Amino acid sequence: MARRIAAGAAYGGGSIGLLGAAAVGVLLAEVQLAKRQVGGGIAPVPPSADGRYGVAFAGPADPLRLGLLGDSTAAGQGVRRAGQTPGALLASGLAAVSERPVDLRNVAQPGARSDDLERQVSLLLADPSRMPDVCVIMIGANDVTHRMPATQSVRCLTTAVRRLRTAGAEVVVGTCPDLGTIEPVYQPLRWLARRVSRQLAAAQTIGSVEQGGRTVSLGDLLGPEFEANPRELFGPDNYHPSAEGYATAAMAVLPTLCAVLGLWPESDRLDGARREDMLPVAKAASQAAREAGTEVTGARAPWALLKHRRRRRLPTTTEPHPEPGLEPQPQPQPQPQPHEETGGTGETGESYGEPRNLPAN
Repeated sequence: MARRIAAGAAYGGGSIGLLGAAAVGVLLAEVQLAKRQVGGGIAPVPPSADGRYGVAFAGPADPLRLGLLGDSTAAGQGVRRAGQTPGALLASGLAAVSERPVDLRNVAQPGARSDDLERQVSLLLADPSRMPDVCVIMIGANDVTHRMPATQSVRCLTTAVRRLRTAGAEVVVGTCPDLGTIEPVYQPLRWLARRVSRQLAAAQTIGSVEQGGRTVSLGDLLGPEFEANPRELFGPDNYHPSAEGYATAAMAVLPTLCAVLGLWPESDRLDGARREDMLPVAKAASQAAREAGTEVTGARAPWALLKHRRRRRLPTTTEPHPEPGLEPQPQPQPQPQPHEETGGTGETGESYGEPRNLPAN
């Protein structure tokens, strides 16, 4: 199914439905029930985390430029401090590994679907003097909840990846999270949401890798933790992740973010003991969608590397400093959006490090 979706996206195929018509009525009823149990349907506006991180590493080398695109998960909806957002966590981690300052620009929009990526990419590439070195895209949950055709969703994402790669930026995509991990979602919606989310995540992987990007499956990364500690890892609206939830997701993405820039100590050599392999890209995508935290990197077509990079604890995150030479700009305040997505992300293995004791700021 993932290969059919990706092929339809690449060659202009029509919509490929992921759910039968008979399931729509059940889904809609379950969705309305879930919305009534999720914090009144409104989440706080995410704080702006744009600015410079790792100022202590200032030196002759130019700062790295990190761009973040996507939906409320990328924007950091659900927390109130800039240093708790995934952008700040990733920028701080990247600065610590590279020992260079990192300038973060986050153009993600809560409630965004994949068709908003065209606007976000244009914003990010509008200033030639601030072209990003690497970008992270986290998108897909709203595509599922709004029943956007999967082929259209993947087509929008692959176009965004291609534009960023053409501009010279490396790209890491955090694929669609597992919507079945949301606490207020019950059966049969939970099963259907998980199935659709995984199919879209696999198709996103195929399309992104074929455009030269890398992917990290977010999947049900927090599934066991959400079930055991929902009040700790969900934010106050019981829908978006808490600060510790975002830290867990950032810990999964950071190794790939650093590896794509040649900064991670591990190479792309496969480690059989960690169940890493070279597979046809469609099989690698399907396996990654089932096991959260898995990286997929293109090799020699049609092959891809399936990797499980070791996670390391995130450094203590500070609040951003303004970029030198830029006047502070007033940040647009997006209107609070109804709950349309989850920050649910993939599982953690014992060899990858335990997220529970990570600093929340």
